[in-house]
Amino acid sequence: MATFQISHTSGQFWYHLRASNGEIIQSGEGYTTKASCQNGIRSVQANCQPQRFESFFNAGQYGFNHVAANGEIIGRSEKYTTAQSRDHGIQVVMQDAPAARVEDLS
Repeated sequence: MATFQISHTSGQFWYHLRASNGEIIQSGEGYTTKASCQNGIRSVQANCQPQRFESFFNAGQYGFNHVAANGEIIGRSEKYTTAQSRDHGIQVVMQDAPAARVEDLS
């Protein structure tokens, strides 16, 4: 099962979504408060439909942006070497993020 991890560095709160194998598959922006970071996680959990993912290929790497209904990016993927790996990452987010537990490391 995937896990959201909240961390606090450089005065900001961040989340990483880790797959069950421990790999980071998506990260959020820096938030000024823990509450804002937690709201970002809830937005990710609520927006796990296929149309909320924008796939891209840039500089020889594949990735995706996870977007909310308002078009704002709520998460960015790690970089992948193949489109198949990227697409698997999207599937993991859609399947596991809605019920992922939150671990506060801040």
